[in-house]
This record gives sequence, structure tokens and C-alpha cells, in this order.
Amino acid sequence: MSYRRDSDDDSCSKRRVAYVYSPEYVETCDSLSKVPNRASMVHSLIEAYGLLEHMSTIKPQLATIEEMAKFHTDSYLEHLHKISQDGDNDDPQSVDYGLGYDCPVVEGIFHYAAAVGGATLTAAQCLLDQKCDVAINWAGGWHHAKKDEASGFCYVNDAVLGILRLREKYERVLYVDVDLHHGDGVEDAFSFTSKVMTVSLHKFSPGFFPGTGDLSDTGLGKGRWYAVNVPLEDGIKDDRYYQIFTSVMQEVRAQFNPEAMVMQLGADTMAGDPMCSFNMTPVGVGKCLQYVLGWQLPTLLLGGGGYNLANTARCWTFLTAAVLGKTLSSEIPDHEFFTEYGPDYSLEISPSCRPDRNDTKHLDQVISTIKGNLKNVV
Repeated sequence: MSYRRDSDDDSCSKRRVAYVYSPEYVETCDSLSKVPNRASMVHSLIEAYGLLEHMSTIKPQLATIEEMAKFHTDSYLEHLHKISQDGDNDDPQSVDYGLGYDCPVVEGIFHYAAAVGGATLTAAQCLLDQKCDVAINWAGGWHHAKKDEASGFCYVNDAVLGILRLREKYERVLYVDVDLHHGDGVEDAFSFTSKVMTVSLHKFSPGFFPGTGDLSDTGLGKGRWYAVNVPLEDGIKDDRYYQIFTSVMQEVRAQFNPEAMVMQLGADTMAGDPMCSFNMTPVGVGKCLQYVLGWQLPTLLLGGGGYNLANTARCWTFLTAAVLGKTLSSEIPDHEFFTEYGPDYSLEISPSCRPDRNDTKHLDQVISTIKGNLKNVV
């Protein structure tokens, strides 16, 4: 799956990339019930392709309660800690904190939250210390968690914690979210500020989680016009997605002029994902990533959704190679999870033959509205 870069091969090879990893961290993330062993599959494929030798590997620190409390409330963190010790699913207070159905209580969930939050903070600190240009935490990107409640499989909002850490040095931070679902937790966290602009491209459809992120949601108070939402319908493919992405991002950069960026790259947009919504491949997302990396800002890359585990590993491995300016062989190398990649054992993901439900005229209108809204950014 070679992706031809135009003139930025040089900047790719000079790019200093930090990759957050430790065996303990991967083992902790593997325990997440919604994506069992996903962290191992992603790491093993990146390793099998020989990409580790082109990046510096950074061991993540656990986040302290104080660090998580920069966003989350003390009462939420205390409750998470309490129930985590015994995996108590019957605590009547849990429902108030969003714990239960979508975010099951399991023993050790507090340790998991501290591990993911800490890994994203470790990556952000790497950027602050100028030890790298791009920092990667594929096991992060849990963008639905609110300050006082878990939501949509997310117990800690590591993306928010990472942005807050970058804000210690950078005046304006841009958050870009290309997960299938709206980045509601991150948008909510920064909806009242003009220091962080949030941009989310996502499926927006009646009854589809989380139900927010309409075109008209643009932020509040001082943060009005600093939230950008691009609602999309099922079936969108690489070319059209890239067209929309670049149209919006060009305007975002011109008006907001960010100093640093956090990008959430949830892989539930891929063809073959059980969400069965968008019809993307890693090539399309890779082009979007290359577009913003071309701005040469300190950049933090996070994972997110992705429920076809083999396709998620394919996607994030391909994106890691894109960041490094490397072209990968189509043949999946032999490694621990090799059998998961059958029947074709290929890195490519083929789009399925589903119709694109996005109407061109409507999309043009959406982009035009967003451009008009962004003109209000001072």
C-alpha cells in the first residue's frame, strides 16, 4: 500500500517521532473489554514492519490523581478509584458517573484510566521538551469522557489532558478528530474558550451516538466559533472525505493559526468496521494526516475507536509509516497475530460496495457554512 507523497519526503525523514510504549502499558490496554488485545495487535504489527527502529520509544508514566484532576472532578476520580479496587458493579452512585452499560466497572479500571491518561501526558511532555516533532499514543484518544462521567467506553479523557498540557506552553492548540463518532467530550471541555479550537468530522444521524456535533454547534461565550463540526452521512469514501477535510482545515489554519495540534485518528471509519458506516481506507486518512503534518507543528497523535481489530492495526501501522515517510510491503509480515489477517494477509483495506449517502450539494453547503462561521474567529 504505497502512498505517494509529493515533496515532503525530506520533511518526513527528518521528522523526529516519539512512540509511547511499554509492555506493561500494552498489557493494561489489552484488558479493555470493548477492544480486547487490540493494543498488542497494533504494537506487534508496527514492530513486525520494522518501524520501531525509526522512532524513539518512550515509556509512559502513570497519571497522578492531581494530573487527572486538571480536567476530571475529584468526586468522579474518587468514585472510580473506590469501585476499581473490588470491581463493584452494584454501587448505586455509579450510574450518576456514567458507569455501567457502556462503561462497565471492572477491577483495575482506575489503573487503566491512569495508564492511558499518563501515556498521553507523557507524549505531550515530549513535545513540550522539544524531544520530538510528532508523538504517538495509539492506545489513547478516548474522546467521550466528561469531567464527571464516563461515556462511550471512555473513562478518562486523555485527549483533554494532553491539550491542557500543551496549553502550558502553546497559546493556541488545535484539536482534530476524524473518529466516526463526534468528539463530544473534548468539544465540551473547551466550548467556552478561544484558546483551543476543536474540529470534528463524524457521522451525524438520528439515534447515532453521541447525538451531538451538528453543523450549528459552534461553541459558547468566548469560545463561540471555536468549535467546528462536519456532520456526514454513511458511505463516504477516501477521495470525498479528503476533499472536505482539506477545504475545512485550510480555513481553520488561516483563521485560527494554531501553534500545536492534537489529532484523534479513530479507525471505526474504515470499511469492514462493525459500525458499518463510513467506507474509508488507511490511504484516505493517511492523506488527511499528511496534509496537517505539512504545517510542521508540534503534533500529538492518538487512536480512538476501531472495532475490527485487524483493520485498526492495519490503519494505525500504515499511519505510523506515513508519519515516518516509509512505504510498507502489502504482505503482512509473520508475527504473533498473523492469523488474524486472513484470508488475504494483506495490509490493504478494500472499500465495500455500499452507496455514499452524502449529497454533493448538501456537502458544499456544509463547507460554505463552516467557512462563513470561521470568518468570525478573531
